Amino acid sequence: MSKITAAITAVEGFVPDYVLTNEKLEQMVTTTSEWIETRTGIKERRILKGEGLGASDMAIPAIQKLLEKKGISPLEIDMIIVGTVTPDYAFPSTSNVICDKVGATNAWGFDLAAACSGFLFALVTGSQFIETGRCKKVLVVGADKMSSIMDYTDRATCIIFGDGAGVVLLEPNTEGLGIIDSILKVDGSGRKYLHQKAGGSVKPASHETVDAKEHFVFQDGQPVFKRAVVGMAEVSADIAERNHLKSEDIAWLAPHQANKRIIDATAERLGLAPEKVMLNIQKYGNTTAATIPLCLWDYEKQLKKGDNIILATFGAGFTWGAVYLKWAYNS
Repeated sequence: MSKITAAITAVEGFVPDYVLTNEKLEQMVTTTSEWIETRTGIKERRILKGEGLGASDMAIPAIQKLLEKKGISPLEIDMIIVGTVTPDYAFPSTSNVICDKVGATNAWGFDLAAACSGFLFALVTGSQFIETGRCKKVLVVGADKMSSIMDYTDRATCIIFGDGAGVVLLEPNTEGLGIIDSILKVDGSGRKYLHQKAGGSVKPASHETVDAKEHFVFQDGQPVFKRAVVGMAEVSADIAERNHLKSEDIAWLAPHQANKRIIDATAERLGLAPEKVMLNIQKYGNTTAATIPLCLWDYEKQLKKGDNIILATFGAGFTWGAVYLKWAYNS
């Protein structure tokens, strides 16, 4: 019997309509469009507007479009894993909410919190259920409403993040396509450089924590940047070397969209030309767990069956990793 691998057989994305440009940010904080673009590569980002809307409200339309595109009933979905650090609620899980709202009543699932690495960690987790035969159809979602935890008076963070969601469908494959290998890593000592100070069980919400703006993202930029450059580049090189991939063997790099300089450093380490690197940070910013599936969504029509693709990420925690996959279909 042929080995079963977990293959991505469909991808979809969703970004909100409202566009927050660098020029609009110039009116909100002390910064300039040129400063933002030079240091990050970001020109604009999408923001989810409207009362009572959360991460699930971006994931659901993406899932619905994917199911329609594939001609699949939500009742056929076995599992939904959601990578997010901005869940609709502390509990129940956003996966729970999504299963209900899309009608996936035969599915179970959970949320996975690994910050910007959330989608990759969820993708590898979901692949195990396909490879063991426990599930036939698994939806892996990356969705974050970063605007909900953003201080728009803090220019160190508010220029970086946007809102969005992406989803892929994992199904069994016996042609040697799909997820071939992965390397995932964590270093909890990095938490002091990038975290949300309050709102968890260590420091529950209070008048004091709200007044001190401790429910927003805190980032010490330089240590994060330095570790991200090294971490994302090294883990990408490690997975390529482990699978005997040279630069000419790699069709695409799908990197986490945190900062163009980090992306460039990773591509350089792999010896890849710019045209082999998926890039959409300029129009979406850093959508945290949604960046990689949004890249796959944007570039789907350019991907060919059998393409060697490396997915790479780095996030708060610290968390980082890379996945080597062979693309399973032609659009």
